[in-house]
Amino acid sequence: MRVVILQPGYLPWLGFFDQLRRADCFVIYDDVQYTRRDWRNRNRIKTKSGEIYLTVPIINRGRFHQLIKDAEIDYSQNWTYKHLTTISTSYKRAPFFENYYPALVSILSSKPKYLIDLNIQIIQTCANWLAIKTPIIFSSNLNASGSSTLRLVNICKELKADSYLTGDAASAYLDKTLFDKANIKLEYHGYKHPIYNQLYPPFLPYMSIIDLLFSQGDDSLAILSDLSNLSDEKTLESED
Repeated sequence: MRVVILQPGYLPWLGFFDQLRRADCFVIYDDVQYTRRDWRNRNRIKTKSGEIYLTVPIINRGRFHQLIKDAEIDYSQNWTYKHLTTISTSYKRAPFFENYYPALVSILSSKPKYLIDLNIQIIQTCANWLAIKTPIIFSSNLNASGSSTLRLVNICKELKADSYLTGDAASAYLDKTLFDKANIKLEYHGYKHPIYNQLYPPFLPYMSIIDLLFSQGDDSLAILSDLSNLSDEKTLESED
């Protein structure tokens, strides 16, 4: 069984969902420290003027060591209106905008207290749109102990995994010997970003998944995951 363990992000990029579809079990790593100015509460979309970041404000004062699952959203500023207006302005001319935008309005307008709840609603909704059925569980509901690589290995062992899939950047900090000792195969994602028709050429990679969905609709999963028919000129190297 192949396991993926990832921290949740806001409006994640294509590579996140490719790891989700390739996993037999996908673990949301929610009981590690929340990091500021990271992908937990922001992501990029494409506008007529280029890429911009959409950031969910988080209550950080006096909470510098809070866990991801405990991070609360700051509604003292009307960021939901700004995000929805920016998304609408940027993508209303996309062919499949109306297929997905109302659900995003519903999710953001529900004003969940915790960032984790907002992110999971978005992730599960996008996974349904992409017809990805991988089960999602939370590390906080597991019994695995340890830190760093050891914790990841122990999560894999608890789930009886024989393979662990991770982003390419993890090669800089993972201790492969711990996976070897546990007889767990360590796999790196090696994701090559597809090039597809976007609004406002030229093409910009590494946008939120909604950029692909608004542009390609039901073809999004095939574009996201099946690169066998794409030439090297039609893909870009991963930024994992």
